[in-house]
Amino acid sequence: MNAAVPAVLLLGGTGEARRLAEQLVQEFPGTRIISSLAGRTTEPAPLAGELRRGGFGGPDGLERYLRELRPVAVIDATHPFAAIISRNAATAAAAAQVPRLVLARPPWRPQQGDRWIEVGDAAGAAAALAPFGKRVWLTVGATDLPAFAALADRWFLVRRVEPPDAPLPLARSALMLARGPFRLEDEQRLIDDHRIDALVCRASGGAATAPKLEAARQAGLPVIMIRRPPAPAGAAVESLAAAVNWLRPHLRP
Repeated sequence: MNAAVPAVLLLGGTGEARRLAEQLVQEFPGTRIISSLAGRTTEPAPLAGELRRGGFGGPDGLERYLRELRPVAVIDATHPFAAIISRNAATAAAAAQVPRLVLARPPWRPQQGDRWIEVGDAAGAAAALAPFGKRVWLTVGATDLPAFAALADRWFLVRRVEPPDAPLPLARSALMLARGPFRLEDEQRLIDDHRIDALVCRASGGAATAPKLEAARQAGLPVIMIRRPPAPAGAAVESLAAAVNWLRPHLRP
């Protein structure tokens, strides 16, 4: 790799990462903007700059990649629940002595009329469903689904972006494939058509999927909200403009 050309490694997979790549390509011509995707999405949206797909092989593999690439910075703009890659990025960047920034979308905040029950993980969410109705809308990660397998008396509507690799581990369920952004009226119709009694989701934040919370609020539904995992220590911002401003000093001659 040509170390004379400055490079920025952008750990992506989110809408914020895609928009940041576009902005960085425009703001810093002559800099390699390399977006890395884990490869879980089969048809990702078009990306500005260069694209790298696939894992690194843990923190050691990412450290080797950073030592070879010698980027001026790593920007972690992965999903708020991508805890493993965020930890690996923190470990590898520190070992390779590469500046690292986390771009974390602002979390959702409960509003007047919300019936949120905040829990620490999927198992806590499954337990919190006990006092509520039998028809549950699940918008969680694939690895969260087994936590609900024992609730054989519940029916689950599972919304995913991509088809699962294996059958859903749920006794009674329906699978819906859809990609945001979602409209409020569509989320309201979904709740009505499927007679939803409760919503379970992760505290991901972002405007693309926020309408489900407004729809739940208007319907008076309880929302079981899985809190974000703690982020590794280090520099963090919540906006694209702040990320660009953080990067500027690292790209000065």
